[in-house]
Amino acid sequence: MSVFDADRWREVFDTLGANKLRTALTAFGVLWGIFMLIIMLGAGSGLYNGVTSEFQGFATNSLYVWTQRTTMPYKGLPAGRWFRMDNEDTKAIRELVPEARFIAPRNEVGGWRGSANVVRGVNTGAYGIKGDYPEAVEIQPFEVTEGRLLNQFDIDQKRKVAVIGAKVVNDLFEPNEEVIGSNIRINGVYFTVVGTVKTKKAGREAEDDAQSIFVPLTSFQQAFNYGNWVSYYGFMPIDGVSVAELETKVLSVLKERHRVHPDDKFAFGTNNNEESFAEYANVFSGINFLIWFVGTLTLIAGIIGISNIMLVIVKERTKEIGIRRAIGASPTSIVSQIILEALVLTSMAGYIGIVLGVWTVEYVGPMIEDESFTNPQIDFQTILIALGVLIISGCAAGFLPAYRALEIKPVEALRTEN
Repeated sequence: MSVFDADRWREVFDTLGANKLRTALTAFGVLWGIFMLIIMLGAGSGLYNGVTSEFQGFATNSLYVWTQRTTMPYKGLPAGRWFRMDNEDTKAIRELVPEARFIAPRNEVGGWRGSANVVRGVNTGAYGIKGDYPEAVEIQPFEVTEGRLLNQFDIDQKRKVAVIGAKVVNDLFEPNEEVIGSNIRINGVYFTVVGTVKTKKAGREAEDDAQSIFVPLTSFQQAFNYGNWVSYYGFMPIDGVSVAELETKVLSVLKERHRVHPDDKFAFGTNNNEESFAEYANVFSGINFLIWFVGTLTLIAGIIGISNIMLVIVKERTKEIGIRRAIGASPTSIVSQIILEALVLTSMAGYIGIVLGVWTVEYVGPMIEDESFTNPQIDFQTILIALGVLIISGCAAGFLPAYRALEIKPVEALRTEN
């Protein structure tokens, strides 16, 4: 009998419809199992997107280094000493650390250090002012909305030019007003706007960039009396070099230049985004495994329910199966019929569970988004895997009942009273 035979399919639905309540309750176990699996996977993706949004707009293989107090005396200098990095450190790192692909020194005023007074005409505002090298955009990318970014000529010639964030534009300029080429006054010093940018970050980092003004580091140092001081550095390694290896070599050079004990682990603060991202990835790999494990167990519970019901159905149809065997029905046709019934029941329930789960993730998920839970979603590959699990589960659910059906002896079945 072909799987496409109309009589076979009519028999499947007649069998499953003989006891509608029992069939519905059994199917609900599978529906609930696959529904919860989809919901948990969607929630996991939302949590992952929320947490990793911290890295959005950053190079994940980047390193940041800043100074702290020394904790060990060294070469006649006491512990607890403050010190500053400077332009000479930039030159030394370029020469001695070839593993550094990009080196981006930076200074800041405003932002978390306090407010900087920025004036344009009658409009004023308090924004973060950041002195940068052009390489900074490689580590923290921006989308240029108008004009250009900082370049090496700006650094070499100490040009008083500025690139401004979206909020600065909205606060200081009228709609449709020409921004490029206009002047703004930062702490009493005039800068010419050469570009506007839109951040690629998310959350608080995005808000910070939107209300920031970026100027050449050399101009910053001169205009705001910072001398040759550098507040902190951003780095990216060349291909094939880990951030950890780059960190070791950069710190070695800086410790030697500033007479910091080689074993002083607290004189410099660092942020290794590569390690941080890898840690998050490992955590969420574990979460994903747990989700699939728990979801699969829930689904298995539903499959066991279907298998048990199919055993009951086989027992109820003992005489029918015996008659079929007596008139020449092959074992294959008996087995395939039982497995097909289990597969149809599992697939129908599972399909409904998948549809409800995807709908919940796509339409309800966005309603509960916040900074730590963003864009919950289920990708097509996950749906295919879920469908594959359903098909395998349906076959498994029908295997034991089908085996029991084969054990039925035609003679004994014919003696069975309905």
